[in-house]
Amino acid sequence: MVGWALSFADVTAVDAESVSQKIGASFHWFPVQKSFILVTQKDTAKFAVGIPYASVNGSTIDLAASPVLEDGHLWIAEEDVGKLFPPKSEATAAKATAAKAEPAAKAEPVAKTEPAKAKPAAAPAKADQKAVTATKPKNETAGTREVKTIVIDPGHGGKDSGALGKNAQEKDIVLAVGKLLKKDLEKAGFNVKMTRDKDVFIELGQRANLANQWDGDLFISLHCNAIDATPERKKQIKGYHVYVLRAPESEEDKAIARRENKVATLYGEKNAKEELSPIEWFKLEARLEKYKQNSYMFTEEMLKAFDGGKIKRQAGGVGGAGFMVLVGALMPAVLFEIGFISNLEDEAYMMSKAGQQDIAERISKAVSTYKAAVHSYRETLGR
Repeated sequence: MVGWALSFADVTAVDAESVSQKIGASFHWFPVQKSFILVTQKDTAKFAVGIPYASVNGSTIDLAASPVLEDGHLWIAEEDVGKLFPPKSEATAAKATAAKAEPAAKAEPVAKTEPAKAKPAAAPAKADQKAVTATKPKNETAGTREVKTIVIDPGHGGKDSGALGKNAQEKDIVLAVGKLLKKDLEKAGFNVKMTRDKDVFIELGQRANLANQWDGDLFISLHCNAIDATPERKKQIKGYHVYVLRAPESEEDKAIARRENKVATLYGEKNAKEELSPIEWFKLEARLEKYKQNSYMFTEEMLKAFDGGKIKRQAGGVGGAGFMVLVGALMPAVLFEIGFISNLEDEAYMMSKAGQQDIAERISKAVSTYKAAVHSYRETLGR
């Protein structure tokens, strides 16, 4: 049994799993991502090996030292444990000191810093409760409110043709599908926006910015997949794939993201890059947390909608990687690779009017069932 503490990077480190037992937290280790989580009744702290940050309740906190994996144990700086999980007596004393220092403003800080904790015990005035309830819908974010505004993002455009097939260009196929999808969604009662409705070039970062300006509830980026391979292999590789923004789990997912992100570096987009670093992923994770579950929820509806369609799932049909077009979208978001333009069968179907209409109708169906699922979930919460 490895001891409780050791020294590394000039700091005293403690065994993370032992820490969880001492503070009454559950411990969860994710070996693929080399990350772990400590969960108490009030706090959720996420760590990653080699990353000098922790995500605590959605906020990024600097650490005294990066967590280390050694001898089969995860080690974190003792100083960080004290900072992130102070003993109850210290926390209570700190609150008491703050209360004495500002007696006249006692109620206001609590309302500002702990709105989610002000439950039944903090209900001295019904008027305050009514005011909070009345303003709540305005404060709801995408993923928690009713689904009304859909942002369609036909990839590439203008000087950026995207992937090239034998007879078609990616930018033309996705624009045609996007326009048909817009019509179908509007018939279903949705407010629909398109990042482009003609053959123009729009930077990746600007696409997400537009979606945020429109206060979208769901962002759908349309693309066509492709591989650079022998004719025989191109015949074999076909099918659709739905991607969410998450750390890639395969080299194939990384390669696809690099290809889609290459346009940003190719055309000199500011701060462009083809791949996110581990530190960038960790910082991004806290912001993505509030939208991740709904992105997966919509992905499931997409799989259901495309079951039985002409274009089948490619592998499992679902993947994740660092697509830059999704990074800035403050809402549930997916990147949909409709099919392989490098495969003659997929290309022909995506080029045909009947195929494009079928694809648009299936995406529209997925959006409608996703909307119903969100509405049902809200009802269970009494919203």
